[in-house]
Amino acid sequence: MARRKKVYEGKAKILYEGPEPGTLVQYFKDDATAFNAEKRATIEGKGVLNNRLSEFFMTGLNAIGVPTHFIRRLNMREQLIRAVEIIPLEVVVRNVAAGSISKRLGIEEGTALPRPIVEFYFKNDELGDPLVSEEHIIAFGWASQQDMDDMVSLALRVNDFLSGLMLGVGIKLVDFKIEIGRVWDGDYMRLIVADEISPDSCRLWDIDTGKKLDKDVFRRDLGNLADAYTEVARRLGVMPQGPTGVTKPTLIN
Repeated sequence: MARRKKVYEGKAKILYEGPEPGTLVQYFKDDATAFNAEKRATIEGKGVLNNRLSEFFMTGLNAIGVPTHFIRRLNMREQLIRAVEIIPLEVVVRNVAAGSISKRLGIEEGTALPRPIVEFYFKNDELGDPLVSEEHIIAFGWASQQDMDDMVSLALRVNDFLSGLMLGVGIKLVDFKIEIGRVWDGDYMRLIVADEISPDSCRLWDIDTGKKLDKDVFRRDLGNLADAYTEVARRLGVMPQGPTGVTKPTLIN
């Protein structure tokens, strides 16, 4: 088989040229990073879990009419996706105060917010992905006002979907981050959800105990990250029920 051409490599994923024009193959790595990659580790099985969980969430969004770049899963670590022009913004939706919003505004972590809050961050690792306003976004041409309206609408629909899904399995969706890309159908441009949706990009707390089931486990040295992600996958039915304490996750094919 011919060697595939790498298009891009990030902290958690690699993109390769896809088998057809307009497609890419997204490969999920086992690498874990935090604090703008200042903290690094390799977590065995993490890429497999995130591939399956992202497939699960993206498939669900597609089914309810929220467009995503996801086409199909290829194997345990790879999925076929649509090639998109990524808007250089991270779109964050917050339901509960945690992380940077608690530090910025002095709100106690765990405080329920009066309504979901949507924030934009400029995607730039060298600058630490700074928070930006709509005025910045328009002035620097990263997106139009219509784009931002559409991004907020998409983000809130994703929030509704994920919040209900998680609530049903005893998990509180504290916040999450998505990326959004542009695709063209002829002369018509539309926005779709891209990148991934996984415990890497969400804060997830057990409703009863407050136990963290997301990347904060790694950030704050709270235990085994693969175990936390495995718990999320098991509750959602992505993984079979099985004995506790397994070191290597086994996923449903």
